[in-house]
Amino acid sequence: MSRSLMDRHDVELAALAAAGGRREFGELVRRHGSAVRGLLRRMGAQASEADDIAQDAFMTAFQRCGEFRGEGTFAAWVKRIAARLYIKRKAKDARYVEESVVEEAAPTVDRGGLMDLDEALKVLSPVERLCVSLCHGAGMSHPEIAAAMNLPLGTVKSHVKRGLDKLRARLAPEQVESGRAVHVNG
Repeated sequence: MSRSLMDRHDVELAALAAAGGRREFGELVRRHGSAVRGLLRRMGAQASEADDIAQDAFMTAFQRCGEFRGEGTFAAWVKRIAARLYIKRKAKDARYVEESVVEEAAPTVDRGGLMDLDEALKVLSPVERLCVSLCHGAGMSHPEIAAAMNLPLGTVKSHVKRGLDKLRARLAPEQVESGRAVHVNG
């Protein structure tokens, strides 16, 4: 009796997909599609754009499935494909290359006191948001980001550090001190 698709490991599904298994690849899309779209949204893509790029990323992954060796996770592999597609798309938009000033909107806090990361990311400039998302969302190294974005390595490192500093300040827990909120950096 054959095993269910849900019982198979990603590496096994990818190998079957590389041999033409569309159902197996469909299971990989089902498992990882929302994570890929989520990464793209955190990078700055609107919902419809994230859907389009995710679809393109999975089509590319299906065509190149034989290249996936299981040395990392399938999710990380397809996220890198999606991130590179997003960068290519944004590189065509000359306005994106310019760093724009982003208004610092107050982040949304849910009932449990947890901050919404997506809201907190809005305080970053577009290029900082992209660099932080590529580094910590797609698992790309600084040199990989520099090559993909055609930026100097030092510039990428600066964008990541500046972006993380802004996020730490925004996400730091607040303490109420004599009637006013004070951010606590740890």
